[in-house]
Amino acid sequence: MNNKSIVIDAKNLGKQYRIGAQRAKYKSLRDEITRGAASLASRLRHPRANRNSQNYFWALRDISFEILRGETVGVIGRNGSGKSTLLKLISGITYPSAGYATIRGRVGSLLEVGTGFHPELTGRENIYLNGAIIGMKKVEIDRKFDDIVSFAEISRFLDTPVKHYSSGMYVRLAFAVAAHLEPEILLVDEVLAVGDAAFQKKCLGKMEGVVQEGRTILFVSHNMSAVKQLCTRGILLNSGTVAYDGSIDEAVEQYVTIAQQDVASETVFEADPSQPMSITRLSTRNEQGDKTAYFSSKESITVEIEYRVHEPLRDDHIFIILDRADGLLVLKTSDDDNGRETRMDLATGRYISRATFPGGILNEGYYRFRVVLGKRKGVKHDEKTSAYFEVEDTNDYTRSVFGKRNGALLLPLRWDDCFYEPFDELT
Repeated sequence: MNNKSIVIDAKNLGKQYRIGAQRAKYKSLRDEITRGAASLASRLRHPRANRNSQNYFWALRDISFEILRGETVGVIGRNGSGKSTLLKLISGITYPSAGYATIRGRVGSLLEVGTGFHPELTGRENIYLNGAIIGMKKVEIDRKFDDIVSFAEISRFLDTPVKHYSSGMYVRLAFAVAAHLEPEILLVDEVLAVGDAAFQKKCLGKMEGVVQEGRTILFVSHNMSAVKQLCTRGILLNSGTVAYDGSIDEAVEQYVTIAQQDVASETVFEADPSQPMSITRLSTRNEQGDKTAYFSSKESITVEIEYRVHEPLRDDHIFIILDRADGLLVLKTSDDDNGRETRMDLATGRYISRATFPGGILNEGYYRFRVVLGKRKGVKHDEKTSAYFEVEDTNDYTRSVFGKRNGALLLPLRWDDCFYEPFDELT
């Protein structure tokens, strides 16, 4: 293989984290020096403690691959498989605990919302700041400036500090900057899910243009249709290791197979008192109220959300996203769908809420819920994903010319015979 064509060369990459370690929001230089000295002293006294201690875990381990110039590679896997950690290692945001990644080319990254933006600076200032970070000259940024602003659709707020932006505005500007400032390597995490469908389509179109220009894209997403549309190669991560590296179609098939093994009626999480509210349990129940992960297509499905409120709140909502195992977004809903725009005040304590999806809608397949607690305009307190549940199509299609029906939905439609005219009246 010609080494000159390799733009990302990862060898035995690994990242280890300490369980339960919390990072302060702001640190002084003294705090960092003290922490570093204490860590070094601990490693000198116990040089192998990190490897064997139960207080540590490997988010990624022994990751090796090569990516060529002009390749479009999708990185897929279940939540917690290490996808975002991998992009952080490649972009240099996080240092590896083992191995290394060699990058040949200018990198533009769109990872977490706000990464690389200074909240006190305006949109205009952040465009120039990001361009300078990836090594562009001012004249180059000037040339692309109007295109960035037009794509992001934020001209009215260009001179507003980005800390006042909604999450959608943030993402639009961040993507526009990352895609237009001509990076040779573009790293994109699934923060595009924050945008609406029209903007996601616009972003995919822009990334396809980047591909046609011969640049390299590493794309993390749960949306398998978007991954298959954009990428030719897939890297499937499972439990922090590479489970498959090859054609994108085969990678998606193996992803769905792994997802089907993660079927359960309930998922439990630890409360996070550092947040105003946090999810502690997600369950799926049938029409009889029993917990189950298996439903017929005719049954209603109830998702039960248990959460804790750690400080008094007002006007916070529950948002639910239903995904199919192949990444298809089926629908989004929230607890104010019944017309109630504001919720009652929430006192501290434990709460349980339920949402019921009527039967006769979902086609057979594997699905899961993503549940978000927070306010509108992008203020998110917590987000958790349920285990998968299975829907079986129990309709009898033996007399149907089509047989089993494809698609995510099985909606019974109303049909009416509205007009009839015999042939002899047409002559």
